[in-house]
Amino acid sequence: MLIVAIRTFILYGVVLFAVRVMGKSELSRMSPFQMVISFMIAELAAMPIDSSSASLINGVMAIFTLMFLQVFISWLSIKSEKFKNFVSGKPSILIENGKLNIRELERQRITNTDLMEQLRTENCPSISSVRHAILESNGQLTVILKAHERPVTCGDIGLMTRESVLPMIIVSDGTIYHQNLYAAGLNEDIFRKRLAEAKINSPEDIFLAIYDEHKKIHVYLSSDNAAPFAVEVKI
Repeated sequence: MLIVAIRTFILYGVVLFAVRVMGKSELSRMSPFQMVISFMIAELAAMPIDSSSASLINGVMAIFTLMFLQVFISWLSIKSEKFKNFVSGKPSILIENGKLNIRELERQRITNTDLMEQLRTENCPSISSVRHAILESNGQLTVILKAHERPVTCGDIGLMTRESVLPMIIVSDGTIYHQNLYAAGLNEDIFRKRLAEAKINSPEDIFLAIYDEHKKIHVYLSSDNAAPFAVEVKI
């Protein structure tokens, strides 16, 4: 029992390290190559845990080999578009200029029902509204609507707008995120002063404070009965 627990702990750390090294793309929608690597790593990690006779060292070495292979092939894919298309495939145009590409639909084995279902998931219930539909190499469908079907933007009607800023967490469970605080144009002394003006004794009393796109800090106190409020921040 103890040996299984130790093996599980070691392999968990090894797999976590491998996934971190391979990059964040492994956590998104995967290409065929990334999917194969993930399945193989999962199988290799399970074998030493299921069987005490299986070599732990061999399992770890195999996982590291796959990790190196994935990083190396990703590097080659960056250097060569042809190699990338060979390994991961390339996007397929299913609808072009409002016309169905029947040959590509048949090649990808996508039925009309499948196509309509994927369009609905992209908030486009009608094919007649689509100018282009591209099946990406990771299986995601990208839909580009016809000009008259696109939502109206501020630029279309000439409305002047201000660029928003990136929302950030300033305080979480009483801990100040100093890097985010400085990115918002504040320092800790000014922030504590603003809290004092709002009758908040300490950041430790805050469960969550968020700096939003309108340059306001919304404060949620730790007390369940305390209502959230916004602290005005002038930069």
